This record gives sequence, C-alpha cells and structure tokens, in this order.
Amino acid sequence: MKRCKPLMGTFVEISTKQDNAGEAIELAFSAIEKVQSLMSFHDQHSELSIINREAHIRTIPIDPWTSQIIHIAQDIHQHSDGLFNCGIGHRLVTAGLLPSHIDISNHSFGGIEDICFIEESCVRSTLPLCLDLGGIAKGFAVDMAVHVLTMNGIDSGSVNAGGDMRIFGHEVQTIHIRNPQAPSDVIEIGSLANGAIATSGLYFSNRDHAQSHIINPLASNDSEIHSVFSESFSIVANECVYADALTKVLILSKQLHHPCFKRYQAQAIRIAA
Repeated sequence: MKRCKPLMGTFVEISTKQDNAGEAIELAFSAIEKVQSLMSFHDQHSELSIINREAHIRTIPIDPWTSQIIHIAQDIHQHSDGLFNCGIGHRLVTAGLLPSHIDISNHSFGGIEDICFIEESCVRSTLPLCLDLGGIAKGFAVDMAVHVLTMNGIDSGSVNAGGDMRIFGHEVQTIHIRNPQAPSDVIEIGSLANGAIATSGLYFSNRDHAQSHIINPLASNDSEIHSVFSESFSIVANECVYADALTKVLILSKQLHHPCFKRYQAQAIRIAA
C-alpha cells in the first residue's frame, strides 16, 4: 500500500507491503501535519512563530514535540561548533526566502542556544529570536510518522518526504541519488534497512548563478553568507532528524568525516558534479 500527500513543502510518500495499513497511514500523515502546524515559519499562528515573537518577553508553554526538536537542535548546534544553527531566520527573511512576520530591523537576534527551558514544557529566550526549523523539522516529521506507523501495527515500510527518507522493519530498499551533473539520471549508492537518509542538492538551479538556501551562520560578511555548491550531499543516520540536520553541516564544512558525525552515528556521502 502506498499513499502520497503534499506536506512540509514537498510530497510525502508512505509505503508498506501490508494491505490493511490505511488507517495507520492516515494517522502517520496526521503526525506530519502536527509537526507542520507546530513548527512552520510561514504560519503566524504556529508555536514556532509564537516563540519567535514572544519568548524574549514571556515564558512560552510548548508541545512535547517542540521541546524535543529544540533539545536536538541545541545539541547539534553545540557539537557542530555552530555550523548547524536554526537562529538564522532573519537572514532568510532578508534574502526573500522566508516571509517577514517579524520586524527584523530593530533587533539583534539570538540563536537556538539562547532558548532556556524553564521546565520541559516551557521556554524563554534571553534575546529576541527569529528561528527557522526548516533544516530539521522535515526529518523530525518523518521520524514521528514512522513512530506512529510502528505503534499501529505496521512492521515495515518507508516514509519519504522529498529526499528525507526513513526505512524501518525488515524492509530493504535500494537507494538512488540524483546525478548532480544530470539530474534526470540517478546513481545507485547501495541498499538501506532500518535507517534514514537525507540529501541536499541544487539539481534544477541555474548553476552559473546558483545560491543555495543554506546560510552559513559563521559568515563574517555578506559575500560569505550563502553557500554555493553544485555537488550532492547526503547523510545516512539511524533517525531522519539527524540525517536532515547534518546535511547542512556537511555542505558548510565539506568534511566527510566531521567530528560530530561520529556522535550521531552518521555517514556522509558527497557526489561531485
């Protein structure tokens, strides 16, 4: 059984060989919709938008899933030496890549590291924030969908959200990655079971003028803010949330063996143009 829905800014496909999986698949899609409603930068009423507007003014009660993803983002930020940083939403707004819900002209913004947990379900920030969870939320949503599927009796299958994919159970899938030189072609890189893979690449951009949506949080001047690349970068990990986030560390560092990959039991793959 295979179902597909437009969610998280892409098409999400859930697949399993079990014939009676319809209800479980719908529940998995509902979990992805919940992540989207909690963590969307575009939705002014999302929990993320409330945190951005008000966390430096008052304590904000948050959903356990939001708490979980903030903890993960803070941990990756720390162990990537700041290469992964969700606190760059204002730069994406300035670049016209995100909507301007916040007046970014009157603030010096903090980052993910400036969120303080008053308790597990409440946060506050020491500085104004413009967080964007776009670099990690899709992978988290895939993991939550897999969790719902397994809790509802689905033994094996896969969830694929536009290149962020997790395979679970006894399912084994051959993994193909688009050839960055010829995006209509794919390259077989092997098989995957009980794991996740996330891939980033500017496959259909005009490469003479391409600028990725990957912002370098450590850049010291405007000319270095955008990371321009023509390769394909993938991370294989046990969970999709880590695979998704660590592709940004790989793109920015260009290190196949960045020290933080070992911490998250992740493997990097780089396909040159």
